[in-house]
Amino acid sequence: MFKNFKLYGSVLVLSVAQLVAKAQEKIIVSKGNPIITDKYTADPAAYVYGDSVYLYTGHDVAPAPKNNYEMHEWLCYASADMITWKEHKSPLNAKDFSWAKDDAWASQVIERDGKFYWYVAITHGSIHGKSIGVAVADNPRGPFKDALGKALITNDMTTAVKITWDDIDPTVIIDDDGQAYLFWGNQQCYYARLKKNMIELDGPIQKVNLPEFTEAPWIHKRKGWYYLSYASQFPEKIVYAMSKNINGPWEYKGILNEIAGNSNTNHQSIIDFKGKSYFIYHNGAINNDGGSYRRSVCIDYLNYNTDGTMKRVVMTSEGVKKAK
Repeated sequence: MFKNFKLYGSVLVLSVAQLVAKAQEKIIVSKGNPIITDKYTADPAAYVYGDSVYLYTGHDVAPAPKNNYEMHEWLCYASADMITWKEHKSPLNAKDFSWAKDDAWASQVIERDGKFYWYVAITHGSIHGKSIGVAVADNPRGPFKDALGKALITNDMTTAVKITWDDIDPTVIIDDDGQAYLFWGNQQCYYARLKKNMIELDGPIQKVNLPEFTEAPWIHKRKGWYYLSYASQFPEKIVYAMSKNINGPWEYKGILNEIAGNSNTNHQSIIDFKGKSYFIYHNGAINNDGGSYRRSVCIDYLNYNTDGTMKRVVMTSEGVKKAK
């Protein structure tokens, strides 16, 4: 009887936990840009998996006074049509990294061999400055847990610029030959190969010299071209470079997206989904309180020219139509 009671109790607890998680999910139907209006979202990173787009964002919590970014967790949304989004329970928090201090900054998720790896920018607890950590999960909704128990990149590993925040904004790609690469940086763009386990560097950290690089690199590949887009100057525009080789040389191609309204920063992700290309970014459209610390994710179409270059993104309030 006692054993059965314990078994019954464990099942009951699990059911309650599942009900709580379900209650925390919410359906959001986008009515244009920004796509999410009940909270502030920033630094979007989208990933196509199966028949859905998973959108991972930071969460601006609107501090007062309005002179700094306050971010403690990352958020996860999923959609099969780019219009109706399911908000899942937050799958990762800065507190999930025991070695870190705080600051859930820009991130990106990628899948390999059935595991999902989440690369995040976060403030280190004992090594001065920003750092990059890695979390892992068995599905794109999480929950994610620290994959290393320590940072993958720390500020003392990069010395090209004498700042404490040059190790931020990770972006990752797995090339056609299976080799994975991590790009990141502020004021200087860095990159390094990753081992197949996705949680160790596989060689030295190298520099990518790009015109007026500020931050927010995003790496993607299409039809034999590598594209490295990034935030430039301040307030930030998104510009990009192209190469036939991921190791360069990179050819600068100019502005992709202009300054986003009411936001000093701009941070993009680029995906293909159901036959169309999308440019996902943030602006300050629903921030009525001043400052640049309350951002909101937007989505517009991205188009390519016949030579592979990208057309300048037209930012709209209408956003995109339902993907079919």
